[in-house]
This record gives sequence, C-alpha cells and structure tokens, in this order.
Amino acid sequence: MKPLCEKVLPDENSSWRFCRYDWQEMEFNWHYHPEYEICLTLGGQGLRYMGDHIGQYHEWDLVLIGPDMPHAWQSKLSDTPQTVYVAQIPAAWLHQQLTEQPELAVLGSLLERAGRGLLFSDASARAALPLFQSMEQASPYRRLLLLLQLLELMLADSEACALSSTLYANSGKQEYAVKKLDRVIEYIYDNYTNDLNAQELARLAHMSTNHFHRFFKKRTEKTLTEFINQLRIAKACKLLITQQSPISAISDQCGFNNLSNFNRRFLQLKGIQPSQFRQRFRGKPAAI
Repeated sequence: MKPLCEKVLPDENSSWRFCRYDWQEMEFNWHYHPEYEICLTLGGQGLRYMGDHIGQYHEWDLVLIGPDMPHAWQSKLSDTPQTVYVAQIPAAWLHQQLTEQPELAVLGSLLERAGRGLLFSDASARAALPLFQSMEQASPYRRLLLLLQLLELMLADSEACALSSTLYANSGKQEYAVKKLDRVIEYIYDNYTNDLNAQELARLAHMSTNHFHRFFKKRTEKTLTEFINQLRIAKACKLLITQQSPISAISDQCGFNNLSNFNRRFLQLKGIQPSQFRQRFRGKPAAI
C-alpha cells in the first residue's frame, strides 16, 4: 500500500503543532509528512509500522519519526481508551534553528538518526508524559520550552534504537539527484512484488546501470536487491499476521521466485522463520 501524504498545519501563534488524542481503537493509517513527529502512545498495545519495521507496541511507547518516513499504528477496539500525544515540527524550521542557534546544534545527531525512526526507553516515555501534559494548557512560548526539554530528554537516552532498517528521509527535496531517487523509489513501491531489474530502473533515472547501482547504494545505504527484499519481507509480515494463506502463497504474492529463497531472506532480515513469525503474532492485534 502506498502511503498517503498528510498535510500538517501549525497551531495558532506557533511554528509547530501539538495535539492529544483519546482513541478506543487505532485504525491503520499508512501515511507520511515532511515534519518530524514525536509520538507518545499510552495505555494500549497493538502493532507499530515504520518504514519496513513492523513490531508490537505496549503501554509506554515513545518514538521520534523523521521527515517523510511512512508510519502507522493499529490496535483493536478496547473498553479502555489509548491516549496519544503528538508533536509535529516542520523540518525546515527546525533545521534553521539548529543553524542559527549554536546552542541547538547538539540536536543534529538525534535528528539524523530519526530518519530511520527512533524508539526510546520506557524510562524516557514516562519522563516525557509530564512534559506533554504540561503542553496541553501552556502558552505557545511555554510550549516551545517544553518541546526543547523533550528533545533534550530524547537526546540523552542511550537506549534509543532505530526501527526501520532503511533510511527513508530525504533532506533537500529540491536537489535534482533526490528528485531522481524519489521517482525511482516511488516506482519500486508501486511494483516491488513484480519482477524488477536494475536496467529498467536505471533508464527511469536516466543513468547507466553501473552508475545507478552506485547512486542507489550511496543514497539509501542499501543495494537495490536489499531494498526490494526489505519491502517484500515487510509485506510478507503483514500478510502472515492478517491472512491464513499458506506460506508458499504469501511468498508468491510478495514477489519471491521460490519458497526456499523467501524463507532464506525472511530469516536473514527477521531472525526467525515465517512460520515462527506467524505463530508469535497469532492472537495479537491485527494489521490491515
């Protein structure tokens, strides 16, 4: 499924957006936006999707999502509402602050790592809650100070870990080379379950095949084969969770040419066999 672009509008008299939601269930909404997003999800459990990551979230879930990173959460209907706090910060504005305010330059490493999505420790999630709660009734000035405290908290978390194995964020959207990569990646997203070859994609980028391989690896930190396999395995995970189809059928649906290749790639990327993955998630909150 191709993610939808979400339009984010800053709060009145603010450069960024803060909001709180209370949901009985969280429906799958695969989307992205050019803003950084800090999301604290409380009091529930379900599945978290970020780039090519699919994993469970539990009662305390604090993440930082980089610009243009596709993401979604999903949970089943519950009698107890889940509370979700969200801060969405325009990337251009935040980058400008780091450039113009030398005191903020220390945040650069955190924002760079956010390109793969960052999950923070339970301790950080618990410490973030009073900051978010204070934002609810705060003035725009006070809310900005609280946002800086929140970023400082996340920067200090040595247990923060990347979720997606692929860097999805693209800085400098007007750069010509980035536009080429966007065009190629969009084509891959639309066709990754079909046969794809480097020659075809190189023509799309107006490059020689050898140049394209080097360009793609430099820009995504993955070879073309690795990138496509990660998308296929992410789709397989979703189908294993939501369908009862035989694993061989799911292998075909995801574009693998034979079952043994599928099993080998799945084990390589997820660390377990497809059958074990399905068993682990059986009876858990379902995806789409």
